[in-house]
Amino acid sequence: MCDAKRKAGLRIHAAAGALSLLAFVGSVAADEVVNTGYFGDVAIKGYDPVAYFTQNQAVQGSAEFSYRWLGATWHFASAENRDLFVSQPVKYAPQYGGYCADGVSLGTITTNIDPKAWRIIDGKLYLSYDPGAADGFEKKPTKVVDSKKYWPGVEQTLIAEKSLKSWE
Repeated sequence: MCDAKRKAGLRIHAAAGALSLLAFVGSVAADEVVNTGYFGDVAIKGYDPVAYFTQNQAVQGSAEFSYRWLGATWHFASAENRDLFVSQPVKYAPQYGGYCADGVSLGTITTNIDPKAWRIIDGKLYLSYDPGAADGFEKKPTKVVDSKKYWPGVEQTLIAEKSLKSWE
């Protein structure tokens, strides 16, 4: 009888632990993943996401003009660019959380991106790990289609990795 009670108690504790884990993972999943590199919390290596659209070039942002969004700090070259981003972050933020779009098109994760390797395609910003990958991504329309197809799986992998790191 004592053994049965102990087993029942263990099952209750295991169920409670599983529910806690699900709640935690759910909270991580609620935040979209943003590539902040291997260290820190600054998105796209501190480059201004708005400048790609307004100046047609990669422009280093400044911590002076920053904004916190989706668990990351975004830097901007000016208060005006920051305010544009704040008003429409989805319009200006890079696709796939700033992870390499070319890597996503292959179903892989490439954290190391070059903010100067970018393309705007159909009004969306895509970053890559190097200029050759950005060229290839632009020249091969199937890469955009493939990246959209693979992103949900890649995103789930990133969320799982983020959950595991939070437990360490």
